[in-house]
Amino acid sequence: MSIAAIEHRRVRSNGIWMHIAEKGEGPLVLLIHGFPQLWSSWNYQIHHLADHGFHVVAPDMRGYGDSDCPEDPATFSLLHLVGDLIGLLDDLGQKQAYVVGHDWGAQVAWHLCLFRPDRVKALVNLSVPFWPRSPTIQPIHFKTQIFGQGFYIHQFQEAGRAEKSFSKYDTLTILKKFLNWELLGAWQGAKITVPTKFIVGDKDTGFQSFGTKDYIKGEEFRTLVTDLDVVVIDGHHYIQQEKAEQVTNEILSFFITNK
Repeated sequence: MSIAAIEHRRVRSNGIWMHIAEKGEGPLVLLIHGFPQLWSSWNYQIHHLADHGFHVVAPDMRGYGDSDCPEDPATFSLLHLVGDLIGLLDDLGQKQAYVVGHDWGAQVAWHLCLFRPDRVKALVNLSVPFWPRSPTIQPIHFKTQIFGQGFYIHQFQEAGRAEKSFSKYDTLTILKKFLNWELLGAWQGAKITVPTKFIVGDKDTGFQSFGTKDYIKGEEFRTLVTDLDVVVIDGHHYIQQEKAEQVTNEILSFFITNK
């Protein structure tokens, strides 16, 4: 693995300044981190993919790290987060990119493929599958029914609870807007058509909970994501760090196949 330095800069995207870490030359790969992480959660993947001929870019997402954190919580919807990635592609002068997402970053990556499939060459998502939007049940209510009132997102609905943990950010409202069920009504029933590999650890709590294992292994997931490979490996939630080499090889082989 090359030890050449990862370069850092800030680019203008969708009305904010976004910090990116980048390395390598070749086809573009975007690595989208989850909560509560930063670009650095992809450190192993950045070096390895760059060494294999890719231009790898890992942004700090809106509100994280050295990227801007707008004061208006309404600017943290999925539409804004996807817009940030489109703006980043435009700034980099690229029509398409390979995309990898993890955790909340996987949610953003799913919706990038849903809203703008023309901008994604192929997708690898980790840990969080694409769930169909319920026409009647909001995500916060569904998750509370499954996990109970101890679930961290439910806890963040209590005024002051999130602020105590993340006093710098209005995390309470951001979480509500991130799960903004109303905004996605126009995409009810829409499918992901981009070539996709989904990787999940068999010990990930999310994989073991509320029917996720059966959903991932069943037909509905493949109906909603029409060109799908599923890989279940020995591991937990932060799989790109826990099993860095194995996950990176899965990413690399899939992107090479989908040149």
